[in-house]
Amino acid sequence: MGKSVLMLGNEAIARGLAEGGCAVATAYPGTPSSEILSSIASINKDLDEPMHVQWAVNEKVAFEIAYAAAITGLRAAVSMKQVGLNVASDPLMSAAYMGTKGGFVVISADDPGPHSSQTEQDSRFTAMSAKIPVLDPDSPGQAKEMIKLAFELSERYEIPVMLRPTTRVCHTRQDVLPGAMSRISRRPEFEKDPARWAATPKFRFHLHGELEKKLEKIAADMSTAPVSVSKGQDTSKAILVSGVAAAHAKEILKDLDLIDVISLYQVLQPFPLHTTFMDHLLNTYEEVLVIEETTGVIELQLADRSRVKGKMSGFVPRVGELLPEKILNLIEDFVGKDLTPHEQAAPGGRRPTLCAGCPHRASFFAIKKASPKGIFTSDIGCYTLGLNMGAVDTVLCMGAAIGQAAGFYHAYRNEEKQPDIVATIGDSTFFHAGIPPLIDAVVQKIPFVLVILDNRTTAMTGNQPTPASGVGACGESTGSVDIESIVKGCGVKFCQTGDPYLLDDFIPMVKDAVQFSKENGPAVVIARHPCILDRSIKMPYDK
Repeated sequence: MGKSVLMLGNEAIARGLAEGGCAVATAYPGTPSSEILSSIASINKDLDEPMHVQWAVNEKVAFEIAYAAAITGLRAAVSMKQVGLNVASDPLMSAAYMGTKGGFVVISADDPGPHSSQTEQDSRFTAMSAKIPVLDPDSPGQAKEMIKLAFELSERYEIPVMLRPTTRVCHTRQDVLPGAMSRISRRPEFEKDPARWAATPKFRFHLHGELEKKLEKIAADMSTAPVSVSKGQDTSKAILVSGVAAAHAKEILKDLDLIDVISLYQVLQPFPLHTTFMDHLLNTYEEVLVIEETTGVIELQLADRSRVKGKMSGFVPRVGELLPEKILNLIEDFVGKDLTPHEQAAPGGRRPTLCAGCPHRASFFAIKKASPKGIFTSDIGCYTLGLNMGAVDTVLCMGAAIGQAAGFYHAYRNEEKQPDIVATIGDSTFFHAGIPPLIDAVVQKIPFVLVILDNRTTAMTGNQPTPASGVGACGESTGSVDIESIVKGCGVKFCQTGDPYLLDDFIPMVKDAVQFSKENGPAVVIARHPCILDRSIKMPYDK
């Protein structure tokens, strides 16, 4: 028998992909999912037939690359965080209709809390909207095993399958038993079928009908049926759990000596919920407590909700993580016992700040000097923390700094005194979602300044390479894209690059950009200095 290895949840997921015979793995970095692809890259060197491992320019592109491999019959996977799934939702919805040939796993890591995200959104709802099955692991070990199950389910029904780990699964460590890393012996074979792979609306109607039939079969497939953890003596009550809440509930019932009193079921596949299980649940128990993060996905599928206590009934909080102490209180309230004191939540901590010496600090200082009364739109990245310096007024989503800059201009355009507008965006985020709105701003001649904070890496999520790095996920040499060339190609007439550390030169550059923009439309300043945590990148004057 093999020896267990202490693995991070994301490492266990990566191991599951390697053991499951994944041939193509793509991603865009985003906490809590980032370590999945970097772990695959580390594992990849030990495979006899290495898989293709790639950081894509955004989640939509990552999805499309992996999906194309899957429809040739190979096994493929794409990973991202929950808000990244929004970016990939367009191809996801269509891929659900068209289906797949090889196993295709969409890993969307949710962030209840949230710890490092704009929202607490529940990817299981997106799976429901797309009409694809979703699996909800409670631990790193179960996440690894569910990857294999997801591949098998995907191939059995020719449908994309979502795995939805949360932060507490992704970033928990557990002893996990590794299996053999394998490569399924398959040759890619794309069978041309325009009625399926290039379906027009009339054919999409047919594919939608086929998708509904697949879901009916999946809802009867015993390989993903809910697991009876304990059969309680109290036949009137049952608890239904999924995800990391299942792991907490198991331990809590044991600690309270209720494991043989209350029936506990773990839902492995929150959607589609198994039909016979729903019937059993509602025909057997007078009261059912549903504990799930973050939204009532399971609860919504139960026909008779008058007997169900959960988020929709207000019994379970609709906001925030379900931490062990909260689940303990819920179970005690459900069984009518007060066995432990209810603890008050600790007050919120101090807002995080930019690293000491971060080049973004100098950039924001220069922006404030150049435009002290401006409106400052910003974006998603570590530079969001410029809000601590009074240099960030808005943060919406990836790429929104530019679109919102245009919106503010239109709001003030008829005013006698118009404010300066300065947008900030990171280099990776610019590649991800900044180019289309910049083109739009050029067309509309929006008078604003865009400062691209180019620290030569995707710093917020662990220093992954950007399209400008010339390095791939596994350290291989790749092509690189020049930001200045892209900016000029978008039609921007003012594009200058400077080092924000050299403030005597950089502040006048930003001032010149502000003045240029007032008469001529968008001006771009590229603030280029490497992240201080990534010393692999050298500046010309570095010793």
